[in-house]
Amino acid sequence: MKLNQLHPRPGSTKTPKLLGRGIGSGLGKTSGRGVKGQKARTGVAVNGFEGGQMPLFRRLPKRGFTSIHKKKYVPLNIGALQAALDSGRIDAKDAVTAEALVTAGIIRRALDGVRLLGDGELKAKLTIEVAGASQKAIEAVEKAGGSVKLLEVEKAKEIAAAPLKGRKAPTKRAERAKKAAEKKASR
Repeated sequence: MKLNQLHPRPGSTKTPKLLGRGIGSGLGKTSGRGVKGQKARTGVAVNGFEGGQMPLFRRLPKRGFTSIHKKKYVPLNIGALQAALDSGRIDAKDAVTAEALVTAGIIRRALDGVRLLGDGELKAKLTIEVAGASQKAIEAVEKAGGSVKLLEVEKAKEIAAAPLKGRKAPTKRAERAKKAAEKKASR
């Protein structure tokens, strides 16, 4: 065997498409692009461009708003808590916190807190510490003999009770938030 007799295995290579080799090749002149000018060049992105007409995405009105301060809570139904109690992943004697739920594998991550929802039935007496809870969930836990501690309300009370050392006097907005927290806690 000589070097001029070496060939790749059949089917392992494919001849590239020859572009711009005259009109007889079928891919001459514009080389299959079909246009001259801007779109014939590489790196052209004209998505949404409508030939100078005002594009659709600029003709439509702006709608909605996304707050950068919005909190994302993890929903947790009391039925899931009961299932975790039945399987032995959490202990009824210990307080149920976000950290305990993550270590037990009931939720994946706590994000900005856990919100307790009332779907399902709870039979055990539990002490639950969560960021928020629905009225139905609180009633179900208290009916079973347990208690729900809302951390967001506790935090608001701490801020309101803290001395004004290094802080500005409370604004009307802060006073309204304090009243709302107290009202929520009294329910």
